[in-house]
Amino acid sequence: MRLSRQFFFSVEGETEMWYLQWLSRSINASERATFKASFDCKIEKDPLSRAKGMSVLGKTIVSHIFDRESEELVHVQQFSTTLERMKKAQYIGKAITYKLGYSNFAFDLWMILHKADCNRALNYRHQYLEPINRAFNEQFPSMKEYKKEDNFKRLLGKLTLADVWVAVDRAERIMERNRENGFPLQRHCGYEYYTVNPALSVGEIVKNILEGCDVPRDFN
Repeated sequence: MRLSRQFFFSVEGETEMWYLQWLSRSINASERATFKASFDCKIEKDPLSRAKGMSVLGKTIVSHIFDRESEELVHVQQFSTTLERMKKAQYIGKAITYKLGYSNFAFDLWMILHKADCNRALNYRHQYLEPINRAFNEQFPSMKEYKKEDNFKRLLGKLTLADVWVAVDRAERIMERNRENGFPLQRHCGYEYYTVNPALSVGEIVKNILEGCDVPRDFN
């Protein structure tokens, strides 16, 4: 019987939750993964609230997966506040450390990377629709339609663990190009991020899961 590795999350919305549920099931169904994946995940926009509601023993790492929605002042302030709440969670006496899993602009970027590159800077979130349709061979008329539960889970059914490793590699190349292009790396409350898009650290979170469960890269 395989042992399980446990991972903790707070996520911004349902699509992130559905993705993580799919990833856990896929790892657990794989005979080639050394460990099973046990996910403790909750939809909670406030990471400090999530941390206060957790019952944990010993040092615990929690990943917060959310969007940097735009460079409008209201969204910039929301992003900064979230980082501040993540930092505060480390000082409530529960030995919790928060890891940053952001997407700029949106988690939809991470979804596209499973099937295609997405290197163009976008101006509006709805511009992800066309590359989503192209990457998954779909014809969704709107982002709202794409994010309906049945539709989103149907997309997940088109993915494999090999696709996840490909997405990790593509995400790493995006971040490497940002460094090569000299874009300034921002820092706040000990967390690092880019304000340019595309940029994301969700790939780092998922890579840690794959490596933690010893999921092979040459998965078929």
